[in-house]
Amino acid sequence: MRVIVVGAGVIGLSCAVRLAESGYDVAVFARDLPLETTSAVAAAIWYPFLSAGDRVTGWARSSYHEFVKLAESEPSVRLRHGKEYLLEPTPDPVWADVLPDLQRVGSPPPGFRDGWSFTTPIVEMPMYLQYLVKRLEAAGGTLNRAALSALPNTAGIVVNCTGLGARLTAQDPTVTPIRGQVFTVEQFGLTEWLLADNGPEDLAYVVPRSNDIVVGGTGQPGNWDLTVDDKTAGNILDRCAALIPQLRKAKVIKHRVGLRPARPSVRCESVRTGDRHVIHCYGHGGSGITLSWGCADEVLSMVNQAI
Repeated sequence: MRVIVVGAGVIGLSCAVRLAESGYDVAVFARDLPLETTSAVAAAIWYPFLSAGDRVTGWARSSYHEFVKLAESEPSVRLRHGKEYLLEPTPDPVWADVLPDLQRVGSPPPGFRDGWSFTTPIVEMPMYLQYLVKRLEAAGGTLNRAALSALPNTAGIVVNCTGLGARLTAQDPTVTPIRGQVFTVEQFGLTEWLLADNGPEDLAYVVPRSNDIVVGGTGQPGNWDLTVDDKTAGNILDRCAALIPQLRKAKVIKHRVGLRPARPSVRCESVRTGDRHVIHCYGHGGSGITLSWGCADEVLSMVNQAI
């Protein structure tokens, strides 16, 4: 059976891979090709962030286990240890049970009152998105650029993974942007990631990859501006260098901005429209990677039930 997936970010591609490898005839249509999407900007650490809904924790657990398996053979996925510092004493997160080595940080830096350390998957998005495309094509699926003003009606099942585009494709105004600004610097031997809670909008995260380090960031709700702001970049550097001083001397490679698709809760549901099924899967906030395989499994289940 033919299935059309709309959207080529990490959610769309993960769903498409699951469907194609399960024997469906899958075509992906997207305005933005994978390396042009918000997913390509992401630091992509497995960590539930800016996403809501009762099913989020289950999706995150499923994705964690998938990435742990992928890390054994796929170079774009690595397990890295790191720390998160918190402004106030905080209970263990609800997803902590999936982590085998979560421990409290004994002496957090000045200004922080709590923290924990754990090992988690880090996904190098430019490489990983290309890996997903290769898996899709190897399973017989296709990827096509198409600027769609509405969901296509040329297949009995359409999977809507358009992120912010769901404001149009699903006529859903509850999907809104949360602006994220980051930059990358040359790798100087950093192996551990770092997160620091500086408040809801002024984020601090440093995520090492093979050849560079992602330094961020921001969490600005309702901000559609894709222009790099120099002052914001300076503030990000100040926050992160206060914890990792070597960043001050690191050579900057590139500045990027992405718009996370936020929603009061992630929408992952099947809707029958006339003689076709539309399966919506969007609104993942800052947790696209973290929820990707769990959501893809649920989409596959809904497609199986729809036929």
